[in-house]
Amino acid sequence: MDLLQPLIGLALYCAIALALSSNRRGIRPLFVAAALGLQVVLAVVLLHVPVVSDALLALNGGVKVLQEATDSAAIFMFGYLAGGEQPFAEVGNSFIIAFRVLPLILVVSALSAVLFHWRVLPVIIRGMAWALRRGLGLSGPVAFAAASSVFFGIIESPLLIRPFLARMDRGELLALMSCGMATVAGTVMVLYASVVEPVLPGALAHILVASVISVPAALMYAHMMIPTGASDDEEAVEVGSQDHDTLGALMRGTREGTTMVIDIAATIVVLFALVHLSNRALGLLPGDPTLQGLVGLGFRPLVWGMGIPSEDVVWCADLMGTKTVLNEFVAYMTLAQAGGGPIAEPSRRILIYAMCGFANLGSLGILVGGLGSLMPDRRSELAGLGLRAIVAGTLATCTTGALAALLT
Repeated sequence: MDLLQPLIGLALYCAIALALSSNRRGIRPLFVAAALGLQVVLAVVLLHVPVVSDALLALNGGVKVLQEATDSAAIFMFGYLAGGEQPFAEVGNSFIIAFRVLPLILVVSALSAVLFHWRVLPVIIRGMAWALRRGLGLSGPVAFAAASSVFFGIIESPLLIRPFLARMDRGELLALMSCGMATVAGTVMVLYASVVEPVLPGALAHILVASVISVPAALMYAHMMIPTGASDDEEAVEVGSQDHDTLGALMRGTREGTTMVIDIAATIVVLFALVHLSNRALGLLPGDPTLQGLVGLGFRPLVWGMGIPSEDVVWCADLMGTKTVLNEFVAYMTLAQAGGGPIAEPSRRILIYAMCGFANLGSLGILVGGLGSLMPDRRSELAGLGLRAIVAGTLATCTTGALAALLT
């Protein structure tokens, strides 16, 4: 049953995508098989090839160093609010997210800009894009944006291929949006790893693997929903650094990180307020339901299909509901603050894989609004694709969770 359960889940996820398809006859079985096969190969290589898995685990040491460096800087700036010496005993156990967690984004954003300027990230992205283009027959711009979604946010990736956006058809736009929903940006990847590390050792390796192997799954589900033909457009995307020197890249990354920190903090405040208002209204109904709980009900069969034992399904489904209604950061924080929750370690690992994606209501607004500003004449089309992108991204991360159950 341990192996059969995630296999049933994979069939369920494909059935959902087929039910939402706009043209079932247009689906290319070879594309679906190649995408699923590529995801399996990537998972096996990243999880079970010793050299690769050891290298990924070694990254966790780097995360700890980054966290220590960030903590020291934050303590210097914010004192006891960031974990420094407490002036009052009654606040000794406080943990203020804005001062203890979000500063890490500033450091990672600055380092990412430097790595991009040094051409480290572009080389990695081009390699991944080549594999997607050759393996799945994607156009050059779609493959490049899909690969870059592992490192950049849901708006930054489309910006890298801005000149090519106007000529994309609906299927390619959905593929682009779905990849953004199925992955997390490198800037927050390290943040999430630092949050999850206490309940899952080697968290960065798991989150990085989850984000990488979700890309082929997102492309597969996007194709099943809105099929497109094979592309012969192999035009390579070249993105040069916009900075003249390393110091300029460092400063630009810091500015962008500052904007990201403000956006994340503001989004969390607004979403929490809106969800609280919704829950107050729902509280008038019998049983005192919550919005997260109602969404979690729909996730129960999907969570079971990942290979989660039946006794852990309800708790995990509720957390997936939190992730979708609020965001994955809140879900990861909830998991960490609960000490891993009342679930076993295998279920915890699968859940962490499945929550590794931007597929939530807040991201939908950011994605449609951002792409709409780049393509104002197709704004209504983008809005129509938004919910499909959330579903495709969610199915992709659920598929990743099921593969984690099968392979680990």
